[in-house]
Amino acid sequence: MQVLTARSGLLDHYIPIMAGLENITAFLDGQELDDDLLGSAFAESWSLDASYPAELTGHAFVKGWSCLVFGTVVLTKPKQQDIVAAQTLEFASTAAASWPTAVRIGSFDSLVRFEVECQQEAEARMREDGLPALWEMTEHRSKQYRQAAERLIG
Repeated sequence: MQVLTARSGLLDHYIPIMAGLENITAFLDGQELDDDLLGSAFAESWSLDASYPAELTGHAFVKGWSCLVFGTVVLTKPKQQDIVAAQTLEFASTAAASWPTAVRIGSFDSLVRFEVECQQEAEARMREDGLPALWEMTEHRSKQYRQAAERLIG
């Protein structure tokens, strides 16, 4: 997303979104949630969705990612967790399916297949090795997503 928002001149939306998502990550490590950061991430994700030019490559992906941010932020609200968890995973799959070009990441020939594998691996890592292993995997997979975006806009 950083690559796409920078290219479209909308990096100012991306930064508060990531601050909110990083706050969620810190919360999982034992820190407090910051409602202001989460509120800003929520609002900016919708603003980014509305502001991203429809004619630019990646528009549908940005829309799907905005939904993913929405679901992730809502998951921080205890009464919403059961309702939104499965839907949030679906948002990730929908965003991946909307990627505008064929993608080769390792042995995967599509972003959808790659995302499914990421979700399965994340579940297994969390169950077997805990949060530190999940973060390690996430950092590696994020780099692969970034490289795919960089190839897209070349």
